[in-house]
Amino acid sequence: MSKRRPTSIDVAERAGVSQSTVSRALAGSEVITEATRARVLRAAEEIGYFVDERAARLRRGSTGTLAVVVICRPGQTAADINPFSYMLLGSVCLAASERGFETLVSFQAGDENFFGHYEERGWADGLVVIGTTTNRAAWDYFRGLEREGRRVVYWGGPFDDLEWVRSDNVAAGRMAVEHLLAQGYRAPCFLGAIDSPQHQFAERYEGYCEGMRAAGLTPSLVVTQDGATREEEGRIAMAGWLERGGQADAVFAACDAMALGALEELARRDVAVPREIGLIGFDDLPAARFAQPSLTTIAPDPAAAGSLLVDALFANGDDAPRRVPVSLTARGSTARS
Repeated sequence: MSKRRPTSIDVAERAGVSQSTVSRALAGSEVITEATRARVLRAAEEIGYFVDERAARLRRGSTGTLAVVVICRPGQTAADINPFSYMLLGSVCLAASERGFETLVSFQAGDENFFGHYEERGWADGLVVIGTTTNRAAWDYFRGLEREGRRVVYWGGPFDDLEWVRSDNVAAGRMAVEHLLAQGYRAPCFLGAIDSPQHQFAERYEGYCEGMRAAGLTPSLVVTQDGATREEEGRIAMAGWLERGGQADAVFAACDAMALGALEELARRDVAVPREIGLIGFDDLPAARFAQPSLTTIAPDPAAAGSLLVDALFANGDDAPRRVPVSLTARGSTARS
């Protein structure tokens, strides 16, 4: 037989006080003297009694938990997720913890495991959705959960009518051009798909175009096609561009993964980076730091991103889009001067 779990009645008996005194002492009531509180706490520890915080929170109308859903590509698992999503997940969990919440994390890829009814089931006080935009079925499902009063916020996402938090992607595009021109490059191009569900790519292209036009230059786009991975998309697009005799002397890739794929193809063809072609990505993935050469990149502040996502859940009707500031980290792939 399993051992019976201690109750507040057991604590009261051991401490020599009433059950109501135990409840007040453990709740921090000021009407209980410090000596009595210490006796109750000592008795509780001796018999292994712990307050059921979840039950207490539910009585106060809160679960004390936030749910985070990470959307994977169809047919893939958590092991295949873009490392940036893991960085973002970590920052959300940290921001939630700093506000006194635990996090309930789920990785979802296929129709058979889509689930977002955490509030309705009393499992969480709100929901954060992050992950790949290539899984349109997943985003359609979560969009269908929208209703007034529901606490849910999205990182990026393919739908502008949802409450989202994104990087300041237009500023990132301008920043990339300004950095490349300062390094002596004169014909940067943009590598990415601007009509994909990943709206952040189009925003980065918009910023790139603004930067180019401000410098009196004509924007140039190298379009990527959907692939098994972003790295594959970047590699194939770079190969096609080189075979067509592309004339740019620098590339701003829509994300680090694409940039790393492009870098692999450039190395395979003995194109020197950064001497012949400069290369910038976006996300600041760990792999970018260890590439040869290391990859210059732009990225949002992960801590700020997590904080904004959690804050947005409790914004009391303020559904204004939120932008996370970005910064550029210069590395070997653009160190021409």
